Order: sequence, then C-alpha cells, then structure tokens
Amino acid sequence: MFTTVKSSKRAIITSLSILSLAVGLGACGGGSSDTDSTPTGGGESQGETTALKPPLEGNVSLTGAGASFPAPLYQNWFVQLNRAVPQLQVNYQSVGSGAGVEQFTQGTVDFGASDVAMTDEEIGQIERGTILLPVTAGSIVMAYNLPGVDELKLSRDAYVGIFKGDITKWNDPAIAEANPGLELPDQPITVVHRSDGSGTTGVFTKHLSSISPEWEASIGQGKSVEWPTAKGKFIGGKGNEGVTANIQQNEGSIGYIEYGYAKQNSIPVATLQNSSGNFIAPTDDSASATLDAVTLPENLRAFITDPEGDDSYPIVTYTWILAYETYDDPQKAIAVESMIQYALTEGQEQSKALGYVPLPPSVRERVAAAADVISPDYEITLN
Repeated sequence: MFTTVKSSKRAIITSLSILSLAVGLGACGGGSSDTDSTPTGGGESQGETTALKPPLEGNVSLTGAGASFPAPLYQNWFVQLNRAVPQLQVNYQSVGSGAGVEQFTQGTVDFGASDVAMTDEEIGQIERGTILLPVTAGSIVMAYNLPGVDELKLSRDAYVGIFKGDITKWNDPAIAEANPGLELPDQPITVVHRSDGSGTTGVFTKHLSSISPEWEASIGQGKSVEWPTAKGKFIGGKGNEGVTANIQQNEGSIGYIEYGYAKQNSIPVATLQNSSGNFIAPTDDSASATLDAVTLPENLRAFITDPEGDDSYPIVTYTWILAYETYDDPQKAIAVESMIQYALTEGQEQSKALGYVPLPPSVRERVAAAADVISPDYEITLN
C-alpha cells in the first residue's frame, strides 16, 4: 500500500547546476520554482531516490505560496522531488508569509508557507481545516555592508537602537563599546527592512519586542510594522531576496535576512548578544542549541522570542508548511503527504548545505504523525 522511506544513507546526487538554480531563484529574486521544466526521466542514472513511491494515478501538480525565508530550500526540494517522483510537480511562489497565508485562506493554492504560525483566528476562517507543519528552521541574521569590517558584535541595546532609528552612525558609542580596537567609520547607517507582509519581520519584531519594552511600545510586532523612517535612513525590499540585494547595493547598510541568503551571497553578519549576555555567531550549532531550548507544544506552534541558554543564538524560528486537513481530490492529498514525507527525509539532508537547521528526529516524528491524517491512502514513515 505504501512505501517506507529508509533511514539508511540515501543515494541523492544533487547536481551543482540544479542546486545553483534553486538557490539563485530565491537569492536573486526569481520568486518561484516550477518543476515542470525539470528533467523527469526515471532510473538511477538521473540520481533520484527510488524509495518514495506514492500511489499516484497519472500526473499531479501542486501549487504553493508563502514565505521567502525557506524559498531556496523549498525550491531545491521540489526540483529533487520531481526527479524522484516524475509524475509529481510542485510550483512554489515566494511571495512572503503574509501573502502566503492570505492565498491559503482564500483556497487559491494547495498549500501555504509561513515563518509565523497561523493564529487561532486565522485557522478558524478555513472550513477545510488546517494543519501546521514545521519542516525546517533557520536563523534570522543581521547582515551588513561595511567594507573593512569583517567581524562586528552588536549588543542588544545596539541592535534595538539601530532598527529603532536611535543609533544612526556606525561609530556610535553603543556599537563601539562591544567592538574595542575595531575602527568603525563615521558613516550613516542605512537600515534595510521588508516592504511586504513578512513572517521574517514577524519573528524579528517579536524578538525585539520581547527584549525591549521601548520597542514594544513604539513600534511593536507583526508581519508589517511602521518603521521610524523620520529618525534615520530606512529602505524597504520585497522578500528576503529584495533585502539581500539592497544590503549588497548600499554601503553602510544593515538588514535582517534568513541566514541562508547571507551564506549563499557571502555577506558578513553580526554576532549578537543573547539572553545570557554572550555574543553568539549564527552557526548550525548555535541554532541547534536554540531549538534544544524550546519544546514544541501539541499543536506544533512555537514562538522562540528570546531563547535561554549560554550558547543559543537569539533569533531562530521554525518555518511552517500550511496544509489543509481535507482535499477534494484524493490524488492531491496523496501528493501533499508525499511532499511532506520528502521534506522530512531526503529534504532534511539538504538543509544544512543551504544554511537551514535540520529538524531533530523527535520533531520529524511528530510532524509526520500530524500530516498522516491528510490522506487515508498514504502513510508517512520515516524508517
């Protein structure tokens, strides 16, 4: 009836050209991944895994939309999924979490994606039911463009002050204090933020609100906020890709983006002070330490606002695929479960290379169990 995905080492051969395509689509603003144009020949010579064999009758296409945060990873996943299951094609539009939740609510897509878990009120608007499935995680970093400054530490007061518009020069004492011996330029700071409704903004501003009562009172949190443009130089960019491009193009700038975008574009990122007072760089280990400090509740919604732990990086988030509990087309239900199974198995092996955090085994098991109700004709198994 169903195929069990083996936990042994899998023969996934991700070609450099495919990987570059997937990353380029996200980082360069391509905005979507359509596996229709991907080679779909069968056989081991194509490099695809053969363990995933959903009982699909003919070709099935899925359309999804949402967060730009995980877009490079999703685009890679869906290219490789099509190589493994040629009759299954997934198109993902990187439109931002806000637009993704809206399209999911309207029922114009087969699945959505968001870096901020849907609220009870949002879920209540969907008659078909909603399942929130965390499929990966990542760090939100403060990437900057400051020639000659390769390592920069930012205290909590400093980075709140920068994005609040109170610190407008790079040589401000609040920045210099954490960077003794570093020659900081007497140069204006350009703050780059998201111009669209964004889960990345939601996570970022939720963190700032949790560590700064002044921020919470003056700006607050949400997928979109009113930036203090009258107090400094602020420019907006659409999607993580747009913010990344603006940082690259504006000397003296700083902005918040998903770590993978900074990694793939070789943009320096600041080391941030955590709740223990330690300055922590965004790495696989520090992100994993953050996740280890958080327990996912029964509904799989966790908001990591200011994690504890000496080694925790302070801004890490799960990111969710939004699926319906029921699908009118049983073939689409099978396809959605198959997509989730791929994400939880072979897909996790690709996460690290693109700057994301693989899910702990215990979390994968819980996500698989939650997704298994979508189709009675398919069973997700992880080993």
